[in-house]
Amino acid sequence: MSRARAVGVDIGTSGVRASALAGDGAVVGRASAAMATFGDPRAPEAWRSAFEAALGGLARACDLSSVAAVAVDGTSGTVLAVDADGTPIGPASMYDEPCPDAAIVAAVDAAAPQASAARGRTSGLARVLLMQGRPGVRQVLHQADWIAGLLSGRFGVSDANNALKTGYDPVAERWPDWIVRAGADCAKLPVVKRPGEPIGAVGPHGVALGLPPSAIVCAGTTDGCASFLATGAAETGDGVTALGSTLVVKLLCDHPISAPQYGIYSHRIGDRWLAGGASNAGGRVIAHLFPKERLDVLTAALKPDEPTGLHYYPLLAPGERFPIADPALPPRLGPRPADEARFFQAVLEGLAEVEALGYSRLAELGAPPLLSIRTVGGGASNAGWTRIRQRITGARMLPALSEDACDGVARLALKSLPGPSGRRN
Repeated sequence: MSRARAVGVDIGTSGVRASALAGDGAVVGRASAAMATFGDPRAPEAWRSAFEAALGGLARACDLSSVAAVAVDGTSGTVLAVDADGTPIGPASMYDEPCPDAAIVAAVDAAAPQASAARGRTSGLARVLLMQGRPGVRQVLHQADWIAGLLSGRFGVSDANNALKTGYDPVAERWPDWIVRAGADCAKLPVVKRPGEPIGAVGPHGVALGLPPSAIVCAGTTDGCASFLATGAAETGDGVTALGSTLVVKLLCDHPISAPQYGIYSHRIGDRWLAGGASNAGGRVIAHLFPKERLDVLTAALKPDEPTGLHYYPLLAPGERFPIADPALPPRLGPRPADEARFFQAVLEGLAEVEALGYSRLAELGAPPLLSIRTVGGGASNAGWTRIRQRITGARMLPALSEDACDGVARLALKSLPGPSGRRN
């Protein structure tokens, strides 16, 4: 059995995945567990049971005795209240749940700067304010914080990425004064570390799950940041495009980029920053326009080096957020050629033009030049579309090492370990 040096745990919306990496970054084991097996996927006890099952499976898949670091990622904005022992008090609040108290949302919006990621009905901070007054609450934590606390026995530590939507200032590296004006009890907010910084040694619970007591639990990150890290993107100017139901671009920058009108904010990754935006265009437009059983035939008919010149903007309904901020922007899917294959190619070209405009928009806002693009999501395997995208964006298309967030957060843990010089990698 291969020996692992770092472990990453991804707490997803439907399950938990765990990954183990050797010292050279090679994946030596993976395991997973579905939330539904253990009850309500929105309940902390289901997270805990699925986490324990996944880590137990990983211990059976590879040798964890040499693990030196472990980190956890979770869904961005998911929060729960706990007592002094880390026991949840009341239900958790998921990343996509609007705060039901309009007065709290209004208080946050009034106090928060326009560029803050804590604004809006799904504000993580608003839901923290809703929970902090429950009887017996010692702290309000993010999902990844709590699972890391189970591993280390130290509750009350977060990371700058998960804390961003709760109002944390990653530039000043502190909880800002305005969150007190919004109503926050700062004594119930976690201490925040940079992703990858050590929290403490693995505690009894982590040892019982197969980790050595010498291993260090590191501050984690969000699932989105972990997915970026999983691809292998690591240099300033490296981009990652997610071709899922929506089109999302992310770029590693040497300074933070903030543009709330486009929904852009930046996560700290070491000494660099991950900025990005999400378009309303994407794969769901393809699914709406073309039968699934026709996609292979249409893909085979692509002529990537012969542009259609139709310049579509593929939306299902009016309205766009990024790279164009216009709630009334109409879809542009005409004129429609009689040839279905040509229409299909024009839609793919339109999505590639949206992608290119996304990276150009980031450059206009001060981002560094785009050097390369790695791709994740359902469209990543379409070679013809990749050639179209390369032609339109002008960027090098590089293979993604992985699309699994658990691999990315394991890479974060591995990078925290000292190299030959004794300094962190």
